[in-house]
Amino acid sequence: MGTITTSDGIDIFYKDWGSGQPIVFSHGWPLSADDWDNQLLFFLQQGYRVVAHDRRGHGRSTQTADGHDMDHYADDLAAVVEHLDLHDAIHVGHSTGGGEVTHYLARHGEGRAAKAALISAVPPLMVKTDANPEGLPKDVFDDLQAQLAANRSEFYRALPTGPFYGFNRPGVESSEAIIANWWRQGMMGGAKAHYDGVVAFSQTDFTEDLKKISIPVLVMHSEDDQIVPYVASGPKSAALLKNGVLKTYKDFPHGMPTTQADVINADLLEFLQS
Repeated sequence: MGTITTSDGIDIFYKDWGSGQPIVFSHGWPLSADDWDNQLLFFLQQGYRVVAHDRRGHGRSTQTADGHDMDHYADDLAAVVEHLDLHDAIHVGHSTGGGEVTHYLARHGEGRAAKAALISAVPPLMVKTDANPEGLPKDVFDDLQAQLAANRSEFYRALPTGPFYGFNRPGVESSEAIIANWWRQGMMGGAKAHYDGVVAFSQTDFTEDLKKISIPVLVMHSEDDQIVPYVASGPKSAALLKNGVLKTYKDFPHGMPTTQADVINADLLEFLQS
């Protein structure tokens, strides 16, 4: 574990374990590298080098007031990759992290990358527009910001208790430990970063980024994702990619890397070894 300082003076915290081909994990909003603990340990045991960082303003990275946009997120990821001199890397992004990975590959090129996986990811575009009628109305994201500003701690209990992990679905057993860990990670980060991050993940259009990517990309998305709706995301991203493969799940939640880790890890491993 360590930190690097970016060109604009932001300290980015990262974990770097093991040796072998590197897998770089980009986490979702408003969490941290800790959200990948299961995957880090699993792929470490499979002989990979695993790397995960806290996005600026999140987790243990600097709680800066500025730079909470996809350009900075992608540049920070590039800084970690270059600092660790990673080559032939596999990039895995969940939710907002999937946007970060997509923008990184398009903005910084694929010279250091071998494959990528986008899990429950926000591309191509979350917000509803004339060109994206399947997206969610902007009011939805305005409401997220309003709830965050009114009572962030309460909001960060409600989201994992309900739609993030599908614990609001009939017959799904809730986990207090998972909910508390989500809340813990969220509250570690900065309110300003998280508030601005809602705009970054919801209003960034990744359409042209996806078209630029030529390495193999596995797109993993569930039809029952209550955070990033399937119809506006997974299938569209896979279609825009030059070398994309769509893996669809029926009843998994948005946070499936945690609640269905065994299935997600196995499917990821199969893709990496293919």
